[in-house]
Amino acid sequence: MATTNVSLIERVRANGVVGAGGAGFPLYKKLERAVDTVILNAAECEPLLHKDKEILKRYKREVLAGMRLVMRQVGAERGLIGIKDKYVDLIRELTEAAAPLGIEVHTLGDYYPAGDEFITVFETTKRVIPPGGLPGDVGCLVNNVETVLNVAFDQPVTHKYFTIGGGVERPVTVRAPIGASYYDVLRAAGAEPTRIAHVLVGGVMMGRLMSTFDEVVTRTTGALLCFPHGHRLPERYATQAPQRDRIGRSACDQCSFCTELCPRYLIGHPVEPHLAMRGLGFHMAGESMILGSQFCCECNLCSLYACPEDLFPKDACADNKRMMRAKGLQHPATGKRDIEPHSMQEYRHVPLSSLIKKLGLMEFQNVGPLVEIDWKLERVRIPVKQHVGAPAVPIVKPGEHVKEGQTIAKAPEGLGVPVHASMCGTVESVGDEIVIGRK
Repeated sequence: MATTNVSLIERVRANGVVGAGGAGFPLYKKLERAVDTVILNAAECEPLLHKDKEILKRYKREVLAGMRLVMRQVGAERGLIGIKDKYVDLIRELTEAAAPLGIEVHTLGDYYPAGDEFITVFETTKRVIPPGGLPGDVGCLVNNVETVLNVAFDQPVTHKYFTIGGGVERPVTVRAPIGASYYDVLRAAGAEPTRIAHVLVGGVMMGRLMSTFDEVVTRTTGALLCFPHGHRLPERYATQAPQRDRIGRSACDQCSFCTELCPRYLIGHPVEPHLAMRGLGFHMAGESMILGSQFCCECNLCSLYACPEDLFPKDACADNKRMMRAKGLQHPATGKRDIEPHSMQEYRHVPLSSLIKKLGLMEFQNVGPLVEIDWKLERVRIPVKQHVGAPAVPIVKPGEHVKEGQTIAKAPEGLGVPVHASMCGTVESVGDEIVIGRK
């Protein structure tokens, strides 16, 4: 484990550390900005996910050490841990371990999306990140639990923690080799793929529908949640854009519940999903109905909980965001700092228990203990792009023998990180994926 922050930025980049709880933004770039507060985001607010909690149970001291390294690097005087108040025993243990390090534990309510970094920053510091801004704009740096653990271990990132849950006999959290196929991972964890109809990758709220069991684990894989035939969630995720828009134009009654419960709207951002829905039927109404979509975090609360008609306001906002980027449009409030939260902000939190009921998840076990698995994989297929930025550049050739942790694709020019072998073996092919077989 690392004990000094000398060249921490270089080491973090060389090890391929990226955000493990979201899009995979390279951590080294975030460490270049000075802030006064570092926040460990341990909220893990998506239903059925348990990996951050399980990591903290086993590696709390390592995570805290990694957090101190990050604080030292960015010059932060204050360290905060945002964690849900329901984890009473873990909070007690964390508090005892964190206090001597000058790190505070801040409890969050058990609601969704407490783990959205804009919400986490507001709940722990009462600072509102400007619309279209970043935590650094208000002096904060937010990191996921696993990201900070990777800083502490100071080794190439070759494995990923995630929860396997939903309609499986034994929900678990695993540490799997990057590049392992979902088929191999599920079988090794005791979940027979032939009995699984659908898999949501990443979570039920902000995840995506798996296309094939041949997909592989990456540095951003957060969960594999399995569902039987007939469950409504995979069916909703499978709905195509023309059908979503057609239903929205005909069925939206402009009740505005989607806006009234929007977490970004409630902290004062000018995002109004009901206007995005209105825009589906009034294409000539101008930009006023769509510009607020720029600030949508795509938490899906509007679509999967707030809307009484089961429509798709999140997708309407997401479509608007893509269109705005293509046309170079921007809301005039972008970067505005004098933002005031809505007066009802603290009273409109959506309890996780209510969300679980609404989503039809009560039938599934809501557990995910961390288990050790002896991975005996025949091969891995490691993508050269698993992060925000440019793809890594392969530096190995077919037939070459590699060791676990060896760099197989170097960091690109500009934003990006290298990629490492997740097992010993022989390189079989090189392209968008580097295939390594156990030979």
